[in-house]
Amino acid sequence: MTPQDLAALVPADAFAGDVALRAPGLLREFNQAGVLAAADVHVALVLGRLARIADPELLLAAALAVRAPRLGHVFVDLRTASQTVAVEDEAGEDLLALPWPEPEAWLDALRAARGLLACGEDEDTEVRPLRLIGSRLYLDRYWREERQLAAGLAGLALAPSRTVEIDRLRAALARLFPARDDQLQRCAAACAVLRGLSVVAGGPGTGKTTTVARLAALLAELAAGAGQPPPLIALCAPTGKAAARLQEAVHAEASQLTVDEEVRAQLLDLRASTIHRLLGWRPGSHSRFRHDSSNRLPHDIVIVDETSMVSLSLMARLLEAVRADAGVVLVGDPDQLTAIEAGAVLRDIVGPASDGLQMSEEMRRVLRRVADAELPGGPVASTPCFGDGIIALRRGHRFGAAIGSLADAIRRGDPEGMLAAAHDAPEEITWIQIDAGDEEFAADEVMRRLEPLREACTDAGRSVVEAALAGDRAAALESLGAFRLLCAHRRGPYGVAIWTGQMERWLSEAIEGFRPEERDYVGRPLLITENDYELRLYNGDTGVVVSTGPGSLGAAFLRDGQLVTFAPSRLGSAQTLYAMTIHKSQGSQFDVAAVLLPDPSSRILTRELLYTAVTRARRRLILIGSEASVRAAVVRPVARATGLRERLWAASLPSTSSFPT
Repeated sequence: MTPQDLAALVPADAFAGDVALRAPGLLREFNQAGVLAAADVHVALVLGRLARIADPELLLAAALAVRAPRLGHVFVDLRTASQTVAVEDEAGEDLLALPWPEPEAWLDALRAARGLLACGEDEDTEVRPLRLIGSRLYLDRYWREERQLAAGLAGLALAPSRTVEIDRLRAALARLFPARDDQLQRCAAACAVLRGLSVVAGGPGTGKTTTVARLAALLAELAAGAGQPPPLIALCAPTGKAAARLQEAVHAEASQLTVDEEVRAQLLDLRASTIHRLLGWRPGSHSRFRHDSSNRLPHDIVIVDETSMVSLSLMARLLEAVRADAGVVLVGDPDQLTAIEAGAVLRDIVGPASDGLQMSEEMRRVLRRVADAELPGGPVASTPCFGDGIIALRRGHRFGAAIGSLADAIRRGDPEGMLAAAHDAPEEITWIQIDAGDEEFAADEVMRRLEPLREACTDAGRSVVEAALAGDRAAALESLGAFRLLCAHRRGPYGVAIWTGQMERWLSEAIEGFRPEERDYVGRPLLITENDYELRLYNGDTGVVVSTGPGSLGAAFLRDGQLVTFAPSRLGSAQTLYAMTIHKSQGSQFDVAAVLLPDPSSRILTRELLYTAVTRARRRLILIGSEASVRAAVVRPVARATGLRERLWAASLPSTSSFPT
């Protein structure tokens, strides 16, 4: 064998982290094609050794099951895996040409491998690392979590309605939600009072947080009217930043509500936390918490904001810890990006209710009476159904009509409607139709076409620097929220790192004395990247370096509605913020948002990514990307293999096994 023949057998980078050098034949082929990571291969080999199984096809199935949660899926469907599997870079790779096992023979062999997996939904079978349900192969942990979460949610949703004095509820709803346009918000609040599980779904500016604040006031008033102690309410969110925003919004709404001072004081005393902190860390464990089924949370009602970011595992742990007689209110936008970890919990829970009310006639009658609501559509069931507590708010108030139309077209998966909306209002939407990362595109031509982005960057940056030099912390922070560039990637030609550098160069050219080469310079925008519980700064919080006197600098932040300043040296993990990823921007809003799209082949380019990005803009959107990229995003929804939606909506949804994996 010649040296050339030997070289052909070695991967291009034999020391790359994803290369499993000692993997047996079938696993090695799928590893080299990019389908399996080294970790997937090694875990599958360990499982094989423990189960005394060496069959390469069975080990491949195990590796694919390990791979699934890493990519956000709860299971892998082996019957369709050869058609639906996707990799980071498919250039030159015909994945169908890989030696995929024949599906039915593959499944038959797995059913016989009882040392490796258990089959069916029977929880009393002996515990095995894998679980095969039809053609869906789960890691046993995720099967149990999905099953447990579905049972917990269904139990809350289908429990008998709580006993409430209807006339008092009707009067309180009318006073707290007085506008005619508030009828769906009244319905959402009524559902939270009456049902064990309720969901307030909707996009930015549809009134979700307002509904939460007024719901808290409603609960306090109803308890007082019934001669009961104030309800114990937990406010929580998946991240520290989201929890802080929820608390600030509830306090801001409480300060202007027409309620008794005692009720107002109760609302202002509410504190929000992350879900992890609410459940309480358990020493020595990364997946279990102090509060669980044997040590329940004491709260009467648990309100979870930004639920779209909550994973299957975390939601299962939360539901496990909620008292059987307590209520759970889930708040969020099911059309936004899902959790990084496995699952699409909020989307699965909302299910068909995202396009309208899906509830029983009995619940409709109750809401017509107590919320004075004109509810469209007919009944789904004559008896209580899973959707009885789910309300989707659709009327947005936060951004202009053109951006709203654009977002709605994206949500519907309508590329023609989206393109029309992008062209119809040039004063509100500026679409720069270029591939900004194309190396063959002349640099000077790119810069000429990007003039609207440069102007927005320099106008906002100049305001930040001038306020920071004057020591005006409030003005500096307000100016910081006026503009943001949002990128799909962190690195590469479309990434945050490169475009942060480009924006610093633009500011250096436009602002005399601007020195981004210094570590902490006046006007430097900051993004916190790790929670700091001592300073009460959280991952995603933003601040500005300001002058605090001759030769003195401070890092200014807005915390709990109050301005706070720290020495820059006290900040543990902070990076310069001119651009941020779309994932990091969830929950934020900017007067002007610029969105930089990657090329159409980017695996991260999806409908949910584009929807999340464009709905960050309040007044003006600058969209940078080719028509091909826009079309690819609109028609490519995030498809996660999960069975939760089917378990919850089994009576009204057809079964499907066609998830891209």
